Amino acid sequence: MERKELKNKYKATPQPMGIYQIRNRVTGKIFVGSSLNLHGILNRNRFQLKNGLHMNQPLQCDFLEVGEEHFAFEILDTLQPKEAGKGDYAEELKMLEELWRERLRLAIEKGYHHG
Repeated sequence: MERKELKNKYKATPQPMGIYQIRNRVTGKIFVGSSLNLHGILNRNRFQLKNGLHMNQPLQCDFLEVGEEHFAFEILDTLQPKEAGKGDYAEELKMLEELWRERLRLAIEKGYHHG
């Protein structure tokens, strides 16, 4: 298969979407988010944290202080597409993220989402 064909096939393949967390294994603090592309967002967060570019300063400081080996990048839940390449899943992801935030409320209150 040619490069262009592979690229088109990749673009046509639905990416896993859903809810993820970044968990500090030392303190137990978590950061919870959602994305239409879970692997992409986890790679982006890891890259930003490694390079001191993450927008969440408490998370960034802890990452630099204790090191990457003490953080887990985890998928909590996935949302299955109804049809390949069709649909707007932003609202469904938002609702799913809210459910997870409620489920993890205490951990989030002591985590990276506040102050």
